[in-house]
Amino acid sequence: MIEKNIVENLVEEWLQGKDYFLVDVSVSPDDRIVVEIDHAEGVWIEDCVDLSRFIESRLSREEEDYELEVGSAGIGQPFKVLQQYVNHVGREVEVLTKDGRKLRGVLAAADADHFDLAVRQKKKTEGEKRPKWVEETMPFRYDEVKYTKYSISFK
Repeated sequence: MIEKNIVENLVEEWLQGKDYFLVDVSVSPDDRIVVEIDHAEGVWIEDCVDLSRFIESRLSREEEDYELEVGSAGIGQPFKVLQQYVNHVGREVEVLTKDGRKLRGVLAAADADHFDLAVRQKKKTEGEKRPKWVEETMPFRYDEVKYTKYSISFK
Protein backbone atom coordinates (compact mmCIF):
# COMPACT_ATOMS: atom_id res chain seq x y z
CA MET A 1 0.00 0.00 0.00
CA ILE A 2 1.22 3.48 -0.87
CA GLU A 3 1.67 5.61 2.23
CA LYS A 4 -0.35 8.80 2.55
CA ASN A 5 2.63 10.84 3.79
CA ILE A 6 4.60 9.98 0.62
CA VAL A 7 1.82 11.40 -1.54
CA GLU A 8 1.45 14.45 0.73
CA ASN A 9 5.19 15.15 0.41
CA LEU A 10 5.00 14.89 -3.38
CA VAL A 11 2.06 17.31 -3.46
CA GLU A 12 3.85 19.75 -1.14
CA GLU A 13 6.89 19.61 -3.43
CA TRP A 14 4.70 20.45 -6.46
CA LEU A 15 2.96 23.25 -4.53
CA GLN A 16 6.20 25.14 -3.80
CA GLY A 17 6.08 28.56 -5.44
CA LYS A 18 2.41 28.22 -6.39
CA ASP A 19 -0.67 29.87 -4.89
CA TYR A 20 -2.42 26.51 -4.57
CA PHE A 21 -2.79 24.74 -1.24
CA LEU A 22 -3.43 21.15 -0.24
CA VAL A 23 -6.91 20.40 1.05
CA ASP A 24 -6.82 16.63 1.46
CA VAL A 25 -5.08 13.41 0.47
CA SER A 26 -6.68 10.03 0.95
CA VAL A 27 -5.28 6.61 0.12
CA SER A 28 -7.60 3.62 0.30
CA PRO A 29 -6.41 0.09 1.14
CA ASP A 30 -6.66 -0.81 -2.56
CA ASP A 31 -4.33 2.12 -3.46
CA ARG A 32 -6.93 4.55 -4.76
CA ILE A 33 -5.29 7.94 -4.24
CA VAL A 34 -7.45 11.08 -4.16
CA VAL A 35 -5.74 14.48 -3.97
CA GLU A 36 -7.73 17.69 -3.45
CA ILE A 37 -6.14 21.08 -4.00
CA ASP A 38 -7.61 24.57 -3.95
CA HIS A 39 -6.79 28.14 -4.94
CA ALA A 40 -8.37 31.45 -3.97
CA GLU A 41 -9.48 32.01 -7.58
CA GLY A 42 -10.42 28.44 -8.41
CA VAL A 43 -8.56 25.44 -9.75
CA TRP A 44 -7.67 25.01 -13.40
CA ILE A 45 -7.83 21.58 -15.03
CA GLU A 46 -4.39 22.07 -16.59
CA ASP A 47 -2.88 22.35 -13.12
CA CYS A 48 -4.66 19.19 -11.95
CA VAL A 49 -3.21 17.37 -14.97
CA ASP A 50 0.24 18.79 -14.23
CA LEU A 51 0.07 17.69 -10.58
CA SER A 52 -1.20 14.26 -11.60
CA ARG A 53 1.72 13.80 -14.01
CA PHE A 54 4.14 15.05 -11.35
CA ILE A 55 2.90 12.45 -8.84
CA GLU A 56 2.88 9.67 -11.46
CA SER A 57 6.47 10.49 -12.45
CA ARG A 58 7.59 9.86 -8.86
CA LEU A 59 5.55 6.75 -8.03
CA SER A 60 6.29 3.42 -9.65
CA ARG A 61 3.39 1.34 -10.92
CA GLU A 62 5.88 -1.54 -11.15
CA GLU A 63 6.25 -1.54 -7.35
CA GLU A 64 2.62 -0.79 -6.50
CA ASP A 65 -0.29 -0.39 -8.89
CA TYR A 66 -2.55 2.52 -7.99
CA GLU A 67 -5.42 4.67 -9.21
CA LEU A 68 -4.85 8.43 -9.00
CA GLU A 69 -7.46 11.20 -8.98
CA VAL A 70 -6.43 14.85 -8.68
CA GLY A 71 -9.06 17.56 -8.44
CA SER A 72 -10.28 20.63 -6.69
CA ALA A 73 -12.11 20.81 -3.41
CA GLY A 74 -15.68 20.67 -4.67
CA ILE A 75 -17.89 23.73 -4.48
CA GLY A 76 -20.56 23.14 -1.87
CA GLN A 77 -18.32 20.68 -0.03
CA PRO A 78 -17.42 21.31 3.62
CA PHE A 79 -14.24 23.24 4.31
CA LYS A 80 -11.38 21.03 5.49
CA VAL A 81 -8.48 23.44 6.05
CA LEU A 82 -8.04 26.95 7.48
CA GLN A 83 -7.01 28.40 4.11
CA GLN A 84 -10.49 27.66 2.75
CA TYR A 85 -12.00 29.74 5.57
CA VAL A 86 -9.53 32.57 4.90
CA ASN A 87 -10.28 32.53 1.16
CA HIS A 88 -14.04 32.77 1.78
CA VAL A 89 -14.00 35.72 4.21
CA GLY A 90 -16.62 38.18 2.97
CA ARG A 91 -18.68 35.48 1.23
CA GLU A 92 -21.89 33.78 2.24
CA VAL A 93 -21.46 30.39 3.91
CA GLU A 94 -23.62 27.79 5.58
CA VAL A 95 -22.69 26.46 9.01
CA LEU A 96 -24.11 23.42 10.79
CA THR A 97 -23.30 23.52 14.49
CA LYS A 98 -22.80 20.39 16.55
CA ASP A 99 -25.98 21.25 18.47
CA GLY A 100 -27.95 21.04 15.20
CA ARG A 101 -28.43 24.71 14.26
CA LYS A 102 -28.08 25.50 10.57
CA LEU A 103 -26.99 29.08 10.01
CA ARG A 104 -26.41 31.09 6.88
CA GLY A 105 -24.40 34.28 6.91
CA VAL A 106 -21.28 36.07 5.79
CA LEU A 107 -17.95 34.72 6.94
CA ALA A 108 -16.62 37.83 8.68
CA ALA A 109 -13.20 36.61 9.87
CA ALA A 110 -11.13 33.46 10.30
CA ASP A 111 -7.92 32.62 12.13
CA ALA A 112 -6.28 29.50 13.52
CA ASP A 113 -8.55 29.37 16.59
CA HIS A 114 -12.00 30.44 15.43
CA PHE A 115 -14.13 32.14 12.79
CA ASP A 116 -16.85 34.80 12.94
CA LEU A 117 -20.16 34.54 11.15
CA ALA A 118 -22.26 37.66 10.51
CA VAL A 119 -25.91 36.58 10.57
CA ARG A 120 -29.02 38.66 9.83
CA GLN A 121 -31.86 37.87 12.19
CA LYS A 122 -35.21 39.37 13.07
CA LYS A 123 -35.18 40.51 16.68
CA LYS A 124 -37.71 42.38 18.69
CA THR A 125 -36.13 45.10 20.75
CA GLU A 126 -37.69 46.47 23.88
CA GLY A 127 -40.28 49.17 23.16
CA GLU A 128 -40.71 48.13 19.51
CA LYS A 129 -43.94 46.65 18.21
CA ARG A 130 -42.37 44.62 15.45
CA PRO A 131 -39.11 42.73 15.11
CA LYS A 132 -36.42 44.37 12.98
CA TRP A 133 -33.60 42.89 10.97
CA VAL A 134 -30.33 43.11 12.87
CA GLU A 135 -26.90 41.79 12.03
CA GLU A 136 -25.19 39.83 14.74
CA THR A 137 -21.63 38.51 14.60
CA MET A 138 -21.32 35.06 16.11
CA PRO A 139 -17.91 33.58 16.97
CA PHE A 140 -17.33 29.83 16.57
CA ARG A 141 -14.46 27.54 17.45
CA TYR A 142 -13.86 24.97 14.72
CA ASP A 143 -14.68 22.13 17.12
CA GLU A 144 -18.18 23.60 17.66
CA VAL A 145 -19.29 22.99 14.07
CA LYS A 146 -20.00 19.89 12.04
CA TYR A 147 -19.30 21.73 8.80
CA THR A 148 -18.92 25.07 7.09
CA LYS A 149 -19.34 25.33 3.35
CA TYR A 150 -19.70 27.94 0.64
CA SER A 151 -23.35 28.83 0.19
CA ILE A 152 -24.58 28.56 -3.35
CA SER A 153 -27.39 30.95 -4.13
CA PHE A 154 -29.39 31.14 -7.35
CA LYS A 155 -31.18 34.40 -6.59
